[in-house]
Amino acid sequence: MLDRPIVVAGAGSIGCFVGGALASAGRRVSLLARPRVIEEIGRYGLTLTSVDGSFPHIAPDRLKLSEDPAILGDAGMVLVTVKSVDTAEVAGLIARYAPSDVVIISLQNGVANPAVLREQLPGRKVLGAMVPFNVIAASEGRFHRATSGDIVIERDPAAIAAQLSVKGLPIRATDDIAGVQWGKLLVNLNNAMDALSGLTLREELAQRSWRMLFADQMAEGLRVLKAEGIHPVSSTPLPLHWIPHLLRLPDALFALVLATAMKIDPHARSSMYDDLQRGRRTEIDFLQGAIIEIAARRGLQVPVSRRIVTLIKDAEAGGRGSPNLRPEQVRSEIRQP
Repeated sequence: MLDRPIVVAGAGSIGCFVGGALASAGRRVSLLARPRVIEEIGRYGLTLTSVDGSFPHIAPDRLKLSEDPAILGDAGMVLVTVKSVDTAEVAGLIARYAPSDVVIISLQNGVANPAVLREQLPGRKVLGAMVPFNVIAASEGRFHRATSGDIVIERDPAAIAAQLSVKGLPIRATDDIAGVQWGKLLVNLNNAMDALSGLTLREELAQRSWRMLFADQMAEGLRVLKAEGIHPVSSTPLPLHWIPHLLRLPDALFALVLATAMKIDPHARSSMYDDLQRGRRTEIDFLQGAIIEIAARRGLQVPVSRRIVTLIKDAEAGGRGSPNLRPEQVRSEIRQP
């Protein structure tokens, strides 16, 4: 498949970083993106930096850029990086324009996207994946990977993970992509804390009161997944069932634990914060919403998760970016069963 272009469908921050890293390693990469992104990269190229190092500058002529989905026409692989709410739409474009033997890989948050792609694209090869890091778009074609971790793709006979893995962007295979995705979803419950607080991830995680809210949501999530018979896999060196307890540690002790588990850039923020700032719909329904859906089916109470969803949706409706809440404001209306 690598004799044909790798097309990044929905090249935002993650898509531009992943696509740029692949291009810097000599892969043929095409970006299906919004006009603003195309204009920026066409003018400046791509400059990629990371908490783990930097990449060679990628000149615009090293990439094929287009907002026309016909760019999918010669794809060997399609990396889907759109928001979860847009998955069905991009599946329709793949069905219309991409070759029948194309490999489709979902590099998206949440757990439902591979199933949506398979339903919309019967007979096509669709692989689930998990991206553990976030990326800051810093203007003028600069994209910074602000947290650490390796991409994970479900194992397949063609060893797609090994084919895609390049220097600076290691990609691993897993036999349990569903468990990995659920594990990442539990960690991503903190995206909403960052979005509601208006703080950077490092600032937010440095405050025990915010971590306690994150811990309570993780505890709800772990209880719900256990009832559903789902076994989440940790995307960090820390076992998932430890994390709520570690989050409740005093600040100084937690800082020591965090330093051993992952790297976080001082300027890193969650994609949900970025969505609120730009007036876009967030992925809250695919994160906390997924936990709430199972809880309702199992007759379980998840009051913290429900409160967070309400606050994020209020912020979306307000259209004024992050509400810059304090932890006590978030807790004020949580009704414990």
